[in-house]
Amino acid sequence: MTTRKLLKISAMAVSLVVLLALVAWVMFVPQATGNGYVFIEAWGSHGSEPGQFDDPTGIAVTEDEVFVADSRNGRIQVFDHEGQFKRAFGTPGKAIGELGRPMNLTVHDGELYVPEYMNDRIQIFSLEGEPRRMIGTPGDGPGEFNAPGGVAVAANGEVFVADFYNHRVQQLSADGEFVCQWGKTGETGHQAGEFTYPTDVMLAENETLYVADGYGNRIQAFNRRGEFLYKWGGPLALGIYGPFNGWFSTVTGLTVGPANNILAADFHNDRIQVFTPQGAFLNTFGETGDKPGQFNNPIAMDVAPNGTVFVADFQNDRIEKWRPSVEPVR
Repeated sequence: MTTRKLLKISAMAVSLVVLLALVAWVMFVPQATGNGYVFIEAWGSHGSEPGQFDDPTGIAVTEDEVFVADSRNGRIQVFDHEGQFKRAFGTPGKAIGELGRPMNLTVHDGELYVPEYMNDRIQIFSLEGEPRRMIGTPGDGPGEFNAPGGVAVAANGEVFVADFYNHRVQQLSADGEFVCQWGKTGETGHQAGEFTYPTDVMLAENETLYVADGYGNRIQAFNRRGEFLYKWGGPLALGIYGPFNGWFSTVTGLTVGPANNILAADFHNDRIQVFTPQGAFLNTFGETGDKPGQFNNPIAMDVAPNGTVFVADFQNDRIEKWRPSVEPVR
């Protein structure tokens, strides 16, 4: 074969690779649409004093208060929407009212649900901080947990729990009795209905259950009967991580934003991504850094009734506040 023919074949091969790369980019890297978010302010620093944090891991927002899981300090801190400290409750420990690394928080019907990573249980408090009851015990059996990361509560009080090391999601009755589970206990997987260290769950108004499949780098959606609906995150949502639009590098928290859009904490990519309820990518906000308006491992967020987003910025030991922009994404 002549040199000219070899060069021609090589050029064709390179062109084919470029074409395939462009097709893959168009198919698997969506463009941003709609409006973005604008940084407002931040508060907090490393420490154990009021208003300081040691690894904030969860956040829940009511009409006038912000609840933060101050993980390694073993407490919940409460602020107003401007970041002014109001009160705290909990101390490190295993007794009732004590906390072992509280994680993603959920407010339901005037109560705060607190998954405890180290104590393998869900503890429920009044919004003033009074301990009321506990759900679950350590283990891998029905109704037992191994490092629960997030909890969702239905209108009838049923509880859904992301059971991290057990690689499953459990559904429990309002009084903590086991109902059913998704995923195979102790087994990771990337097929529909399988999990790889799930970190959070969220129940939408239409009762779609969204699961942050943490190290599976994707989000999965189910109906209340546990039937798989759809999934997204990277090529075919098969667990491939990456920094591109719609991809994840460990998804750790979920919440609902304006227009019922889904906000997801993209932990190692240092950003929050926004999707339609069906998983279509809309936009993203945040970038890597320690300056205000930047993130170092954002782990959880929640949305106030007016659309303001509060983000737990894990490694920066602070809370950031963002609002929806009236300007379209460029």
